[in-house]
Amino acid sequence: MKLSPAVSALKPSATIAAAGKAKALKAQGIKVYDFTLGEPDFNTPEHIQAAAIAAMQAGHTHYTASGGIPELKGAICAAFERDHGFKYQPNQCLVSNGAKHSLHNVITALCGPGDEVIIPAPYWVSYEALVELAGATPVIVGTTEESGFRLAPDDLERAITPKTKLLLLNSPSNPTGATYSVAQLEALARVTEKHKLFVCSDEIYDKLLYTNEPFRSWTTLLGGIPERTIIVNGVSKAYAMTGWRIGWTLAPADLTSAMDNLQSQETSNPCSVSQYAALAALNGSQECVAMMLGEFTKRREYTLGRVRKLPQISMPEPGGAFYAFFNISRHFGKPLPNGKTYANSTEFCTGLLEEAHVALVSGDAFGAPGYVRLSFATGLPILEAGFDRIAKFLGG
Repeated sequence: MKLSPAVSALKPSATIAAAGKAKALKAQGIKVYDFTLGEPDFNTPEHIQAAAIAAMQAGHTHYTASGGIPELKGAICAAFERDHGFKYQPNQCLVSNGAKHSLHNVITALCGPGDEVIIPAPYWVSYEALVELAGATPVIVGTTEESGFRLAPDDLERAITPKTKLLLLNSPSNPTGATYSVAQLEALARVTEKHKLFVCSDEIYDKLLYTNEPFRSWTTLLGGIPERTIIVNGVSKAYAMTGWRIGWTLAPADLTSAMDNLQSQETSNPCSVSQYAALAALNGSQECVAMMLGEFTKRREYTLGRVRKLPQISMPEPGGAFYAFFNISRHFGKPLPNGKTYANSTEFCTGLLEEAHVALVSGDAFGAPGYVRLSFATGLPILEAGFDRIAKFLGG
């Protein structure tokens, strides 16, 4: 069968592929310590579940407006103003089937052949693919471990050409957990404003911070720069609602209208019941967010302590999200205790899974050869057992 060029060149999501390999071993009855997916292990809070049940019982099981129910759009705008002091209007909000769908809407509506999209590396696995699907060109700009994997303004400036349309920035970052100070963000914003670039700020981890400096949304920088800013967020990470598939954008009204037209042709509305659950998440008590953040903080501290003890491993401390992204390259080409050598991160992860039954994601998938990603969005006993196996595998 001859497929379209865009789909033929498309690779499966590396995180999902890694999780699939782990599940295959589990199906054989093998105990696998799986740290591949960026998914909280908490169940969705009960008051959110109750709201979904009430919505079904009230008959909210039919089509909604393609871009989301008015109540949820209003709640998203109100929550953004509450958290960031900046007011958006409901006609600037579009609710979609998860933040990944929101990113697709942004890139497809804004970019096309001849446009370039700057993506700092390491980057989330789907960014590059989504740009290529739109027919645009991803321009990958490397960052360094020494910088904490933060994009430098000078490197951003050098990457800009007359074809540059968009900067795609994720803070806190997946896969590195990197965060930016306000000064660092504003230094980047001065560059994007100088060149009149659009910025898509993926803020899905905005409530999962471990730094003393509060989170700052891109649109609030330099006194407010909403004209060329698109905010992407959702309920998946902060409220343990990955399976509910609700994300959104906050963007200029004309772009929002264009993305709504696109979504109406592709998927129609996001799940009606999930929208009412998300409404309860945003409008209800935020104690559940604080509770989960407290647990993630404990897991982060444990993870940092264990990574520091691994032989010949280095890693900047993650300021947010729930990932450890560490450098394993010093082990390449050298025999490990199992007598085998590994030439790259992908081979290393395959060996670790097959022999130690620990599943990580290769940094090759994130544009960062020599690194691996571990998600610590799981319980301390699992983290302890998994790190014991990683340490043994490395000879530590």
